[in-house]
Amino acid sequence: MQIMGKGRDALVVCSDKSMGIGITIWDVDTGDHLLHIPTCASPSHGLLCLRNHFLVASQIHRHGSVGGGAIFIWALNKPQLPLRSYPVEAIGPLSCTKDGIYLAGGALSGNAYLWEIANGRLLKTWHAHDKSLNCLLFSNDDSLLISGSNDGMICVWSVISLLDTADSGSLPSLLHYSSEHRSSVTGLLNTSGSSSSVLVSSSLDGTCKVWDFVSGRLIQTQVYPLAITAIVLDPGEQLLFCGSVDGRIFVNRLDIGLLEDPFFVAEDQPVVLKEHNGAITALAFSESGLISASEDCTICMWDVVNLVIIRKFDHRKGAVTNMTVIPQSSLLSVSNHQRVSNGFYVSLLDKYPQPANSSKGRITLPSSCCSFKENQISLDFRSTDSLNQHISDLELPRFSFSALEYGQKDGTPAAMQMKVETCIENRIWATRMTKHVMEMNKHLQSRLLDLMQCRLLWPTEIDTPTSRKRKMLKIESPLLQGEEEPQSSTKFHDE
Repeated sequence: MQIMGKGRDALVVCSDKSMGIGITIWDVDTGDHLLHIPTCASPSHGLLCLRNHFLVASQIHRHGSVGGGAIFIWALNKPQLPLRSYPVEAIGPLSCTKDGIYLAGGALSGNAYLWEIANGRLLKTWHAHDKSLNCLLFSNDDSLLISGSNDGMICVWSVISLLDTADSGSLPSLLHYSSEHRSSVTGLLNTSGSSSSVLVSSSLDGTCKVWDFVSGRLIQTQVYPLAITAIVLDPGEQLLFCGSVDGRIFVNRLDIGLLEDPFFVAEDQPVVLKEHNGAITALAFSESGLISASEDCTICMWDVVNLVIIRKFDHRKGAVTNMTVIPQSSLLSVSNHQRVSNGFYVSLLDKYPQPANSSKGRITLPSSCCSFKENQISLDFRSTDSLNQHISDLELPRFSFSALEYGQKDGTPAAMQMKVETCIENRIWATRMTKHVMEMNKHLQSRLLDLMQCRLLWPTEIDTPTSRKRKMLKIESPLLQGEEEPQSSTKFHDE
């Protein structure tokens, strides 16, 4: 393996043609081959990098089998066999939260799954769509999960309800859904800038739609002459790149927030990049520029300023279905003196819901991340000041990097564990409180709708003879304090 620069990117690609093809990793800047990982064949949107330390890939199910699917997890800096998990059915698209704690997967049946990666627990499984799931995406703040299906439906789910493990088979809270697309959803993007609630979706119907997925409002629609198969935003999130079924890449300016008309259809002529001879299967950005992969077994790197190709990769083993960019430093092996005092864990993913304390296979990756021990320390609820003081008492000015590796205990790991457990307890509390607030909001929305419905019905009631008579009696009765009330008025008030 060549010497890898810590500030450089690596390109990770795989195909769905055969398990023997595996995963290929190139140096983005030089085109040098860095690593090959055997035994992987992943469908579209089925490959992701977890915290820049693990590769996670769903595997193509065997033809004719009911299940046959699998999810493999590789530690990038360790030459070892992957963890092989076998869900109850074949999984296609995958998505994980930014902190690497939760993994979501979608199936051909329309079912969706949510796992906790550290211990492999299956937290939730539910029927999300009537057709197969094509795309999954967590929002930037990890509060929402967006899913797109083969029938053009897009659903937005509350992660709070997904984490409610009281009934793993119950239907989670569906915040919004849309059937604006007339064909299969092929891509989902979430902006990370000031307009972090903006979602961009692409479809085989030849459109890209811009949404405010918090309110569920459609902002605008971009129309193209061909089916769109992949999308990506430039790092500045001002340009939208849309790969099409014939290999062309359309480039449009994305004016988010400047126009909010759902009936607006963009008519600007997009810039077109043309080099591939097959459908675009994946798009990504690196520090060097735009990267496009195609069914023609080629991968191109573009200078998007001058609209020229910088470099071309040949993947003759098969059409690329997945592509992601990772730091080359993720591939560097970690020596003993480089290890830190805690690790980030991944476990075998449960096939069915399991007890929380069940043990299973696990890969440990030393990192600066949080540590999830098999036997977690149970914390008592105590005041913030006393808890922080207790953590401070456990910390030491210096510690040995090799202590954790050989199972030795010292003050610093205990302090780190205390901090981790405190964060977990706070997250659980925040989750419960958020759920209560959401339930209250739903109740208030229901009451508001009832009041609006009553107000809409009032004019009809006033127009009836009975309502007019009652209104007159209510107005006139207080004015006749010195007179005897009519019989009809007395009878009305008695009622």
